[in-house]
Formats: sequence, structure tokens, C-alpha cells
Amino acid sequence: MGKSKTRILRKGIQNQLQKLTREDALCEVAKFLNTNDYNSAKNLITMFGLQPDEILEAGASYESVVAIKNIFV
Repeated sequence: MGKSKTRILRKGIQNQLQKLTREDALCEVAKFLNTNDYNSAKNLITMFGLQPDEILEAGASYESVVAIKNIFV
């Protein structure tokens, strides 16, 4: 791969990862769970290592957190 393609790929990856903090991830997970988008929520939960109590405090419903309790170990 040429220098230009490598530089473009690295720039794109860095731009995406710098914009998401743990607090932003909590808000996004709560939003995903409240709209029943479990796959996106699971991805963020495993990426950031979020705990159920943190997600509940962020505004997710109790039922949605209990529905995915198998990924919290």
C-alpha cells in the first residue's frame, strides 16, 4: 500500500476514535437500548467495558438492561 493510502486510512481511524469518550458512549448505549438496537449497544458496552449500573444511571430502562444481562460478566 502506498504512503498516501496509509496516511488517509490512519487519519480516518484517528478522527473516529478521538470523538467518542466514555460519557458519550454511555449516552449512546442508553439511547440504543431504549430504541431496541441491541447490536450497537453491545458493541459499545464491550468496547468500553461498561457496567449495568452506569448504563442505568445514563437513562436506560431497567428492562432493556436486564434483557442483555448475559454480556455483563
